Amino acid sequence: MKILIINPILFSGDGNKLPKVDTIKDTMIYNMCLGFQSLGHNITLLAIDDYKPTENEVYDFEILFFKNNLAKILPSPLPFSIEMYLFLKKNASQFDMILSSEIFGFHSLFAAIVAPSKTIIWHELVAHQKKWFTVPSRLWHSVIVPLFFRHIRIVIGRSDNAITFISQYIPKDKISKVPIDHGINIHKFQLSDYKARQFITIGQLIYRKNINSIIYKFHRFISQKEYSDFILLIAGRGPLKNELQKLVSDLNINKNVVFLGFLSHEQLNKYLSESYASLIDTRNDLNMVSIPEAIVSGTPILTNTIPALANYINKNKLGIAKEQWDHKDLEQIVKDNTYKNNCLKIRNTLSTENVANKIIKIFIESAISK
Repeated sequence: MKILIINPILFSGDGNKLPKVDTIKDTMIYNMCLGFQSLGHNITLLAIDDYKPTENEVYDFEILFFKNNLAKILPSPLPFSIEMYLFLKKNASQFDMILSSEIFGFHSLFAAIVAPSKTIIWHELVAHQKKWFTVPSRLWHSVIVPLFFRHIRIVIGRSDNAITFISQYIPKDKISKVPIDHGINIHKFQLSDYKARQFITIGQLIYRKNINSIIYKFHRFISQKEYSDFILLIAGRGPLKNELQKLVSDLNINKNVVFLGFLSHEQLNKYLSESYASLIDTRNDLNMVSIPEAIVSGTPILTNTIPALANYINKNKLGIAKEQWDHKDLEQIVKDNTYKNNCLKIRNTLSTENVANKIIKIFIESAISK
C-alpha cells in the first residue's frame, strides 16, 4: 500500500521550547515508518519544519516538512499549516491509507475533511490538555470532533485509558477495541545477559521529569550497605542539569551518579540493557517512548502511575508501577528476575513491524465491517 503518515510533532520539548537536534532518525515516528516500510509499503511522512534537524540527512523514505503558519499565536504542540492542508487536498487520492497522530490537531482535522474514508487516527490523549485551563481541548472534542470526525475510517487508541477518553466523543463503532502503542525498532535495541549494578533514568532534565525525586530515592537505596556500590545513570540534557548536579553534590553521592547527556539509540541501548531497571517518577508525562525501549532491552520499569502504560506494566509484570515508589521497590527489582524474564518474553510483540501489521489489519477489517 501507499501510506501517508501525518505526525507534525517529531519530538517533545519543554512547553513551547523545542530543542535543536542533529537527527530525527531516533524519533519514534521515524522508526514506525521503517516498520511499515519493512512490510513492503511505500511511506510518506508529513511534519512541521520547526522539527527539522540541524544536519542535512538522507532519509529511508519521503519526508515533507511544512511551515507552521501560526507559530506566534498557537502553542508549538498545536501547529497549523495551510501548506499541509493544500498538499492533502491535492494528493490524498494517491494514498491508500492515511495514519494521523492524535485527534486534537489541525492536521487530523484536515485529513478527516479531505479523505475521511482513508483516515485512521492514532489517538494517545487520556485527558484534556491543560493548556489554557483545558478550554481549547474541551471545545475541540465537544464541537469539532462530532462535526468533522464522524466519518473517518477508525480511531486506534494507544492505551486502554486513551480508548476510554475518546469514547466520550466518538461513536464506539468508530473505535478499535484493541489498543496499540507505538512500536520500537528492536534492531536498534539489542539484549545483554550482563546486568551491571546500576539503574538508569531517561529524559530531558526539566521540571516535568522530576529527576530530583529519583535522586532522593536512589540516595535512600544506596544508604544501605549492600547497595552502596550501585550507580544511577541519568541520560538526557536540559536546563536543570546544574541544579541536579548540585543536589547530587549536596547529598555527597557524586561517585554514585553519572550524567550521560544526550545519547543516540546505539549508545542508550548499551546502558539501558545493562541496567537493573529504568526509573520514572514523572509529574505529567502520559506517553513515554522510554518505557517500551526499556522493555525491548530486557530492562524492567519502576514508575509511578501517571504514564499510560502503568497498568500494562503491572498486568504483564514488566516491573512495578505504583504511587510513591521508594527504595524498597528498588530492592524488589534487583532481587526478582521475573520482571526481566517477562520483558524478554514480549520483546518481539513491541517491534515496529508487529505494530504496523496490527494497524494495517485493523484498517482492512474496518472496511469489511462496513
